[in-house]
Amino acid sequence: MPVKNVLLFVVILGSIQIVENVEPLSGVYALGAAITALGMASYNIVMCQFYECCDKKWITNNATALYTELDGRLYGQHLVKQVVTSHVKGHVRTRSPVKALVLSFHGPTGTGKNHVSRIVAEALYKKGLRSQNVRLMSATKEFPHQEMVPLYKDRLRDIVEKQVKKCPQSLFIFDEIDKLPGGLIDTIKPYLDYHEQLGGVDYRHAIFIFLSNAGGESITKHVLEQWREGKKREDIGLAEMENILARAAINSESEGGLWHSELISKHLVTAFIPYLPLERRHVRECVRDTLVQRQHYKSRGQVPDDVVRKVMAELTFYPEKEQLFSVTGCKRVAEKVDYVMLV
Repeated sequence: MPVKNVLLFVVILGSIQIVENVEPLSGVYALGAAITALGMASYNIVMCQFYECCDKKWITNNATALYTELDGRLYGQHLVKQVVTSHVKGHVRTRSPVKALVLSFHGPTGTGKNHVSRIVAEALYKKGLRSQNVRLMSATKEFPHQEMVPLYKDRLRDIVEKQVKKCPQSLFIFDEIDKLPGGLIDTIKPYLDYHEQLGGVDYRHAIFIFLSNAGGESITKHVLEQWREGKKREDIGLAEMENILARAAINSESEGGLWHSELISKHLVTAFIPYLPLERRHVRECVRDTLVQRQHYKSRGQVPDDVVRKVMAELTFYPEKEQLFSVTGCKRVAEKVDYVMLV
């Protein structure tokens, strides 16, 4: 007999014992409550077989899949693969984390921030981004007006509290966090801090991912300097990039997002993760993947080099002299593939 059913059986036996030792009417109430609990628990067990719940059937926490997907589907981001895999794996495997996991992704457009968020969601939840335990919020869509910050703060608190009460290991993804109205992000500070409980709720199993273009120029400048000095891209270390990102986030020209945020001053961000600008060799890999995904070819090995060159010719690169980095990373590859294959 399944463990859950055994426990429920014990509850009923205990209630029957109560019935024997108390007055008849109270005993009937106790037995009725136990039967109701049994019915509700059994109902939940059955329903969770067909509808998503907060249990192991739906929360997969597949660290192996996370590493494999990042290794096979992400190009030019050696720091991202290492740091994301280590932090996510460590967090979900710890029975009692000291705090919520907070990862802040920074980099130019098209470098893989949304792509990695999707891979993380797919590795942790059976339904990926479609999971009811994942909440994706776009700053420009859901919080567009500075004058409405008081209302947004109440809404944001309500979203986080309701979601974590429903499922402790909830994933929150904030897209374009650098465009959030100033002061709004500090609303979630209490949920990210080192508290065992807040209002009877444990928020330490939750995961927060921030996506931001802030720091993109600083990252690109540093990578370009390293390239001009003849240094390997793969030799760039996390420590040097984290310092660059922290300064860029604090000193951003935009007074929103993490600008002067307590999340930084109180050291509540677990890791600042840099996304380096993509070089031509990385974009070529994206082109091959997209051609296969669009079912133009059955495998990457079947993709002709001349087709890749045609797609690459439709993309823009910089700086003007070196033509090294893609202006849009891999972001516009899909539409360029569609254009080239229809010509």
